[in-house]
Amino acid sequence: MRSVAVVIQPGFAPFEFGLACEAFGLDRSDDGIPNFDFRIVAPDPGVVPSNIGFSVNVERGLEDARDADIVVLAPIPRAQWDDVDPRVIEVVRAAHARDAWLLSVCSGAFVIAAAGVLDGQRATTHWMYADTMSRLHPSIDVDPDVLYVQSGRIITSAGTAAGLDACLHLLRQELGSELANRIARRMVVAPLRDGGQAQFIASPLPVSASMSLAPVTEWMMQHLDADLSVERLAARAHMSPRTFARRFKADFGATPAAWLARQRLLHAQRLLEETDLGLDRIATECGFGSAAVLRQNFARTLGLTPTAYRARFSCGEAAMAGPAPALQSAEPVLA
Repeated sequence: MRSVAVVIQPGFAPFEFGLACEAFGLDRSDDGIPNFDFRIVAPDPGVVPSNIGFSVNVERGLEDARDADIVVLAPIPRAQWDDVDPRVIEVVRAAHARDAWLLSVCSGAFVIAAAGVLDGQRATTHWMYADTMSRLHPSIDVDPDVLYVQSGRIITSAGTAAGLDACLHLLRQELGSELANRIARRMVVAPLRDGGQAQFIASPLPVSASMSLAPVTEWMMQHLDADLSVERLAARAHMSPRTFARRFKADFGATPAAWLARQRLLHAQRLLEETDLGLDRIATECGFGSAAVLRQNFARTLGLTPTAYRARFSCGEAAMAGPAPALQSAEPVLA
């Protein structure tokens, strides 16, 4: 993955456009992160107005997206949802045909949908627009309750900050968790919010520190190898299992089991990248119990084996050195 093209059109949303620039366009080589050949392209190069009263001058046309390894679709205004520029549709179809990554932010999903490459697959967009997408594209399984969805090499994301989560998800797959975490640190954002996390979180901030579940989740992170049943966790939180499960889902946007499964998988990824421990040892330390269960979780979530993951990411900078096994659809691990 060496080149990234961001497609913007009249009426684009500056924040979502900017986060793609932040994720892929900055020079972070001083932190050991490879630079990308970063391009901003438009159907009609020149002055492109945003949706909030200012414009940007785009020097490059869509022809400069035709060999990009990643094509990012910035949001488009509502008037274009059922009338997408056919020139952009052709770019999306060509990218899909050559197995490039396609990533949309918010209503940029309507562009990918219009190209027909999401038919029969799962996708998301901002929850406010999900019903419209389902109506315009009934062959797509639109999920309004998640931050982002990966279907093969297509990633669609919800509104605003969820687009940044989707960018980091893609970078984690291409560069490994260590380099993706460095990028997140530079941006001062959480290194990962799982795609299966709800767009709505009932209590974004605990009412008071005494009610916070943070001590319990911190303890969970320190004891990933233990039997972390809801009953045991609820006892540490001094709640009934039912109250704990409901409160956890409200605070974190995922069930305790789904959140725990993702943390265990992330820890396994780190150990595969940073150590030479055997699979049985890693499975034990991460709470999977056996190498067979570890392999099942990797196959279901990342689409490749732990051994293939280690071969690709054991050295972060080597991720850009040459071909490696492609990661497949990373469906959220839900309970």
